[in-house]
Amino acid sequence: MRLIVVSGRSGSGKTTALQVLEDAGFYCVDNLPVALLPALASEVHQDAQGGTSTRLGKVAVGIDARNVPGQLERFPQLLREIANEATLAGGGSCEVIYLDADDDTLLTRFASTRRKHPLSSDTLPLAEALIQERALLEPIASLADLVIDTGSLTVHGLRDLVRARVVGKSHKGMALLFESFGFKHGVPPDADLVFDVRCLPNPYWVPHLRQHTGLEPQIIEFLDGQAEVQEMIGDLFALLDKWLPRFEQNDRQYMTVAIGCTGGYHRSVYVAERLAKGLADVAAHVQVRHRELLQQAGSAP
Repeated sequence: MRLIVVSGRSGSGKTTALQVLEDAGFYCVDNLPVALLPALASEVHQDAQGGTSTRLGKVAVGIDARNVPGQLERFPQLLREIANEATLAGGGSCEVIYLDADDDTLLTRFASTRRKHPLSSDTLPLAEALIQERALLEPIASLADLVIDTGSLTVHGLRDLVRARVVGKSHKGMALLFESFGFKHGVPPDADLVFDVRCLPNPYWVPHLRQHTGLEPQIIEFLDGQAEVQEMIGDLFALLDKWLPRFEQNDRQYMTVAIGCTGGYHRSVYVAERLAKGLADVAAHVQVRHRELLQQAGSAP
């Protein structure tokens, strides 16, 4: 049994995420009142124990700010009850996925679609409605197993990310993502751990290497031969090999390790690939994502 709660501010992509899960075989319910969540979870557990139906083997529930006032504050307590029931039922998992984007991005999306925000009114403008919505959803956001920042993602990019991180994850064990990025484009806001590799020798300053990326043999050969690079990878590997299992023991479902260099094309890509391969046995599901290479290829704006 696998139960996923999907939440996030309006315009952040919650509906798109639920559509991806539905296509992947999840039974999806959108805009569920928080007070009904325990009843649904109980039905899921009974279905899983009875073994008479697989319809509720995977369930995704959308919860947003359209709930009855005051009910969202009960979410942490209800989630604890659901988690305890899942434990007593002998297995299963309950995950919280939270999507969000910066206010300017959400304002632009509402302007382009001309949709009405569920909290806005003649007396509450859109900008203030977004701020109020963030406060209302804080009880859910604070308990999220995975936070996805959709500000730099297209609809297709978000679908691909949800398929890879959520759908592709085994229901047991931690899903680990190594993400390379360039500091000049900003640190990924959903990163759990961030490592800076800008102190390492930079292939960008070697003219015949500049056009290549950390996935190509020219850059790999160059960085393979740098003692500093190998020393840092060894230190990072030892750190992560020791502490990632501790995060998983603390019921961590998702973990994003961000590796940054200046532009996000050479050193960070190479290091992320090396760490992902070296730590493939540490987590149940290990992935690599190269943010700037995806942007260059057009998967993200």
